[in-house]
Amino acid sequence: MDDNNKIENFLEQMIFHSRWLLAPFYLALIGGIVVLFVKLIKEFGTVISILMGGEGNAVLSILSLVDITLIANLLVIVIFSGYENFISKLDVAHNSPDKPSWMGKVTYADLKLKLIGSIVAISAIDLLKAFVNIQSTSHEDLAWLIGIHMTFLVSGVLFALMDKLSGKH
Repeated sequence: MDDNNKIENFLEQMIFHSRWLLAPFYLALIGGIVVLFVKLIKEFGTVISILMGGEGNAVLSILSLVDITLIANLLVIVIFSGYENFISKLDVAHNSPDKPSWMGKVTYADLKLKLIGSIVAISAIDLLKAFVNIQSTSHEDLAWLIGIHMTFLVSGVLFALMDKLSGKH
């Protein structure tokens, strides 16, 4: 093997193994799920307090629980599919009867569509919260929420259309 081949082989090995630099990012996202779990417990306490006669709107608090759950689900999808697409297969999961049916099948293009779909759903929940609490929401805030939601919605449709036109789905 000549010197050029050795250099090329070394560079290719470095590039190939550099994917492991992404692992701490996925660990940080797992930490994000832990943070969301703490937020979920706090919000659930609010729901219980409201149901026991406290002040507040139970529907808004329950919508917050849905919002937190959607975000946590999104993180799981990003962690699993990102790890499998960019770092390594999750062998431990492939031998498990509890393996999610979508796992190992989500491509990068699928991940983008799931991500924008989740963002649209989260935005819709926030918009629904504003509508439920319409008396406390200014017209300007409502207009911004609708505008942002429509931007996410149009972006999602355009992502799906681009995938369809490119022949991916």
